Amino acid sequence: MFKMIQTMRWYGPNDPVSLADILQAGCSGVVSALHHISNGRVWSVEDISAHQQLIHDAGLVWSVVESLPVHEDIKVRKGNYQEYIENYKLSLAHLASCGINTVTYNFMPVLDWTRTHLDYKLPNGAEALLFSKAALVAFDVFILKREKAEADYTPAELERGTLYFKGLNEEEKFKIERNIIAGLPGSEESFGLADFLTTLGFYAGIDEERLFQHLVAFLQEVIPVSEAHGIKMVIHPDDPPCAIFGLPRIISTAEQLERLFTTVPSLANGLCYCTGSLGVRADNDLVAILEQFKERVNFVHLRSTRRNEFGDFFEDNHLEGDVDMFGVIRKLVEIQQERKLSIPMRPDHGHRMLDDLKKKVNPGYSGIGRLKGLAEIRGVEHALLKMI
Repeated sequence: MFKMIQTMRWYGPNDPVSLADILQAGCSGVVSALHHISNGRVWSVEDISAHQQLIHDAGLVWSVVESLPVHEDIKVRKGNYQEYIENYKLSLAHLASCGINTVTYNFMPVLDWTRTHLDYKLPNGAEALLFSKAALVAFDVFILKREKAEADYTPAELERGTLYFKGLNEEEKFKIERNIIAGLPGSEESFGLADFLTTLGFYAGIDEERLFQHLVAFLQEVIPVSEAHGIKMVIHPDDPPCAIFGLPRIISTAEQLERLFTTVPSLANGLCYCTGSLGVRADNDLVAILEQFKERVNFVHLRSTRRNEFGDFFEDNHLEGDVDMFGVIRKLVEIQQERKLSIPMRPDHGHRMLDDLKKKVNPGYSGIGRLKGLAEIRGVEHALLKMI
């Protein structure tokens, strides 16, 4: 009987959550990356092996790479993009030689995942990550002062953003700025305001269609390498799954995924199925998406968000919020038996709670909150497997 491979994300030796903590949580593997290597550089066999050995010595396995970042030059197809693609292919070959064969990446322009608040207080006193559309508008229009930013928002959104901005003091303004552009855990870029505006300018004239073609061009070069080395590339959906700062988003819906997998049909072109990212959109049927792309799901992020009518959302308890987590796990159990394999999974974006409220943690990646989520997910899967 096949069940999900339980993992947690580990950011390396400086992560406040240690490998020993992850082992005690009941995980058999970790999801990790070489964060000390800058975007575009080759991951050497020596660097990969050294990181892998740290994990092995702790009694764990490096199950999934998250992420092998795609350089911005590749996304805009300017500058040294061809050199960076060649480096990417070489890194894939090196990972394969070390026995690591699932590689996560994303194709989000400029920013990786984005939140406006990292310490949203829940009624029970725990803290969660929050995306506030009003806060984003306030930052974009009045702090960043992006040219023609107002045109990207409705009159109602601008009104709420204006009121939000007027209620901020200087410390709060700076905090929102840092939360959005200073780089969240796993992000490969960090910006000041001027640098951020400059980088946004690199995408002038690049709409959804052009960005999609750039993704296809990238995959047409790297997927043959992945196939040759037995690697599954898994793309992470956009987070949030909507345009921000005038930047296009191309991996947010079932229709966009279908187009990608039809255009690049190799099964090495796979999906990192993230219930949180996809679940922010009310028009995404998460169980149907999982069924539709079941042959391509090779890595899973399980978390639940709760959204409202204004475009805001926060990270809810794993078994609550807008995600039908029971339905998702039931479908995952079914797919694993059908495919006769176990899929790596990690609980994502846990709450900051209990003793972790007194510690320095990576936002969304505290130990206790993720342990709570993992225990809940594990319990649901265990019960479902007993019913087979």
